[in-house]
Amino acid sequence: MMLSYVTLLLGAVSLGYASDSNESCPAITQHLSDPPYENYFYSDCHVDAQSVITSPLPSSNLTIIGPRLIVAWPAGNSGLCTFFKPQNGKNGTLGMELVNSTLGEPLRGIYDTQGSSDVPNVGVEGVISFNTSTELTIAILGSIRNIRDFTEGPSILEPIIQDATKVTKFNKTGVQFSRLWLDNITTTTLTLIPWENPDIEIEINNGTASFGAGFYHFSASLNYPQLKQLAPGQVLDRDAQALIKEKPSQTSSLSFFSYTEKLLAGGWRFLTYFGRDSMISALLLEPVLSTGNGSAMEAVIGAVLERMNRTDGSVCHEETIGDYATFLNLKNNISSTAAGFTYPMIDTDYFLPVLMARYFDASPKRINPLLNVKAGSVDSENKNLTWGDLSYIGAQKIMNMTKAFADEETVENLMRLKESEVVGQWRDSTYGLANGRIPFDVNCALVPAALYSISKLAEMPGVYPNNSITQDWAAVAAERAKIWEDKTLSFFQYNVTVDEAESRLQEYMDKNTFYDGPTHADTLANYSSSGKVIDYALAINSSDSPEKIPIMHTDTAFRLFLLNSTNDDQLTTFINATANTIIRPFPAGLATPVGAVVANPALSGENVLIANFTNSAYHGTVVWSWQLALMAKGLERQLERCTKPNSAPAFCSDKGVYGAVKKAYNILWDIIDDNTSLLQSEVWSWTYSGNAGYKMAPLGALPPPPGVSGGTESNVRQLWSLTFLSVARNTDYK
Repeated sequence: MMLSYVTLLLGAVSLGYASDSNESCPAITQHLSDPPYENYFYSDCHVDAQSVITSPLPSSNLTIIGPRLIVAWPAGNSGLCTFFKPQNGKNGTLGMELVNSTLGEPLRGIYDTQGSSDVPNVGVEGVISFNTSTELTIAILGSIRNIRDFTEGPSILEPIIQDATKVTKFNKTGVQFSRLWLDNITTTTLTLIPWENPDIEIEINNGTASFGAGFYHFSASLNYPQLKQLAPGQVLDRDAQALIKEKPSQTSSLSFFSYTEKLLAGGWRFLTYFGRDSMISALLLEPVLSTGNGSAMEAVIGAVLERMNRTDGSVCHEETIGDYATFLNLKNNISSTAAGFTYPMIDTDYFLPVLMARYFDASPKRINPLLNVKAGSVDSENKNLTWGDLSYIGAQKIMNMTKAFADEETVENLMRLKESEVVGQWRDSTYGLANGRIPFDVNCALVPAALYSISKLAEMPGVYPNNSITQDWAAVAAERAKIWEDKTLSFFQYNVTVDEAESRLQEYMDKNTFYDGPTHADTLANYSSSGKVIDYALAINSSDSPEKIPIMHTDTAFRLFLLNSTNDDQLTTFINATANTIIRPFPAGLATPVGAVVANPALSGENVLIANFTNSAYHGTVVWSWQLALMAKGLERQLERCTKPNSAPAFCSDKGVYGAVKKAYNILWDIIDDNTSLLQSEVWSWTYSGNAGYKMAPLGALPPPPGVSGGTESNVRQLWSLTFLSVARNTDYK
């Protein structure tokens, strides 16, 4: 990288206020380094934006990592992405970076009301450097979803998008890329001008631009209505305000994702509403999240209720807004900018009553004000309904769907993915459930938790209408919850002898392509029950073919976090098996020095599972931050039950099992404490070598597993990865 009079940013994380901001509109900036990605966040009272510079490292896989600039805005889930290559043709020689300058440190906000649009033109600007001459080869302007289609899929470029991009000279020495959105109102613009060096020339050729080495003033902007961000003090509860000084980076990120209308899932790839993500985050952040009118908690609940499907009570998984919404509408021969809402998931429905019950139990005075809000401001299909109406429709769906299993406890009556979908819960990648249709987490944790919550909500005046349908809900839902809680687990439990497990482990060592370290086979015998390894399937194939998918996983944490089982024999076996998967090191278990992996096929004995669940698969032998938090909190909640002598479960007095749970809790927290710098990112992976051992690796920097067209890049910050703001180690269990 070249050095000059421009001061370079140093340090992995920096947080501050832009020097050119004024008191009425302070700018909060944040730099998060995740090589080969450098992330910059900027917020003021006019605009919120994230910029990402990708600059290959000497160790980068150049077939995956290339020079790139991204600017993303939460407003409209919009953005721009430009790809560069060195003019000398030598892949890997081009380096890029944002640098501090008089224009910003390194970013400054843009706010222009002088244009022809009724909406101000807003964005960010700064100085970018190239260490060698370069060519801007592809520019995608408009929607983050279009950018994701290109970066994560088979490099899809839509002609209706790309043909509208104009490349022109700007101010004689610069170049401008601009595109009028499909709404014929909004324009996304990127300009690059030589910075304090008039001798540098920019050449335009057939939609591309060539640059000499040096520094350039860049500006990225659009004229689209912005969201109203919640400041850190507004996101956090009054008693949690100290976190703003204690953990400024995390609270700043939480604020960046928090708005009066909704909370966003993560940046840069998911700067929009995702129902499951926001509700899981709210459940884990509950002790520190603001409550009441205009609060973060009500932004989560309100966003979910507003986007519910009034026809069948499904909770929206993801919204489609901005330019991508218009694009999809046009594909369906509809000329409209109306937002779209997707409902492919089966897990998301069940989080809503759990969150509502916990919130209204603590804040009963907020029941009527929140549920009486008129719907339809975002989803026009919900006009003439209130949020309370939609909540009731959702609860009816859950009560109707859960009746069959309560009447007849068969695998056919368990919850399965929707017929037209290959995904349906948080492991929503192609092989996330190993093609299973009946997931563990939904059946063994989410359904009973939702039913218990509906029972509680039915007893709260003002939540559900008092009619013939709801009059018995309190009792019926509680009774049904107990059936689902007690009777589903056996469908997923399986065991193998220690000898067979050791044989399968050796088979895994022979066939996996990324790990050749110790097997830790001895731990299978050390942490087994009666010569058997007991575990719970990630999923069941289907009701027609009810084979259990024998993959170790962390979804057992949902049950520990959401339920307090009183079935002592079942709980003792389950919590012991769960603890043992955490205690056993990979590949015999889930624990690695960089985190507990969310799935491990090492004891499956199935070649297909070994091939698909790799260290580069989105839901493979990789680490998700929020799953660490969920497991840690789940184990803690169960250990806390042992402090209440009159109601303590039987496992508390079983020295072996209690000791295993306590050991697993501390092993997990030791790993968490050793990886604090990673905890706020979405997902990360690792590599292994005999000399260096385990080494953290960005997921997007690894080649994708077989059959997957492109790698999945991790967000440097994810909403549910900020839950360690409230999830902390309980030293009483050390």
